[in-house]
Amino acid sequence: MSSFIKRDVLGWGFLLWLAGYLLGFVFYALVPPALIGWFVMPIGIGLTCIVLWKWCRVESISKSILLGIGWSAIAIVCDYFLIVKLLSPPDGYYKFDVCLYYLITLVLPVAATRLRRGTFA
Repeated sequence: MSSFIKRDVLGWGFLLWLAGYLLGFVFYALVPPALIGWFVMPIGIGLTCIVLWKWCRVESISKSILLGIGWSAIAIVCDYFLIVKLLSPPDGYYKFDVCLYYLITLVLPVAATRLRRGTFA
């Protein structure tokens, strides 16, 4: 397995997901459960942008697409098993904020690569 897959896709993907997961528990004590995602998302986007800019220097669009798909898959699988199945939120889990989070996770690596290459128009 290449270092890109191990470090960037699996490593950073899981660490970013874990950061959001832990932030969810912090915000659970501070905001209504229905709003947790809206409080976690801006912090998660910021962390993801920092990781993409400093540590995941993806040079090709195809690798950035792979990175986005990998990170989204990690988020979907971990959310399902560690939130939906384990915690069984009473009002459900898959709402607009969660779908938006999956979409942003998919798109941010491509946007960062295009910005770095100067091909964002």
